[in-house]
Amino acid sequence: WIVGFNNDATPLKYYIYDRKERRAEFLFTHRPALLRYKLAPMNPVMFHSRDGLKIQGYLTLPKQGVKPFPLVLFVHGGPWMRDGWGYEPEAQWLADRGYACLQVNFRGSTGFGKAFVNAGDKEWGRKMQDDLTDAVAWAVREGIADPKRVGIMGASYGGYAALAGAAFTPKTFRCAIDMFGPSDLGALIRSMPPYWSVEKSNIMRRMGDPDKE
Repeated sequence: WIVGFNNDATPLKYYIYDRKERRAEFLFTHRPALLRYKLAPMNPVMFHSRDGLKIQGYLTLPKQGVKPFPLVLFVHGGPWMRDGWGYEPEAQWLADRGYACLQVNFRGSTGFGKAFVNAGDKEWGRKMQDDLTDAVAWAVREGIADPKRVGIMGASYGGYAALAGAAFTPKTFRCAIDMFGPSDLGALIRSMPPYWSVEKSNIMRRMGDPDKE
């Protein structure tokens, strides 16, 4: 077997494992320069959204500085994906520069059962966004985040969420970074190429029909 070993505070390490001999031999690490540094741990967190739904996420804190930290809410794409525990380069980059990084598996994320995924249906910019806003409120209540220094960023759906955060809750976020996220959901649906036809039907079912809803 070729085995990749992933944890939160080291680069990925690869081994070749001999099943017959039950012996592993180290091959390489994907970012050898990082072995010189002590990286920040990723801590699992949990809170309840305003409607009582349990939300799980991960918090990476800077190794220097004192609470409350400036916070970046880093939103995953998909949205039918999830953040997981392990080496996260963006979180490490932010923590190294003094920012707390909060990643949230908002409703609609995968990995927590069908009901949790389905709870995000037709909730773009609504309850899915509330989960993110409530995550910031939780971090502020816990003394982790400075409410005057909070940003939101993400790619794809995460970019949409960043724009929605700036548009709908401008007092929560000092800045927003959208990495190729859609700003017009109707245009997103109408501009999908033919080879996205299967994904398009799923998106319309879960996001909504821009011509009817």
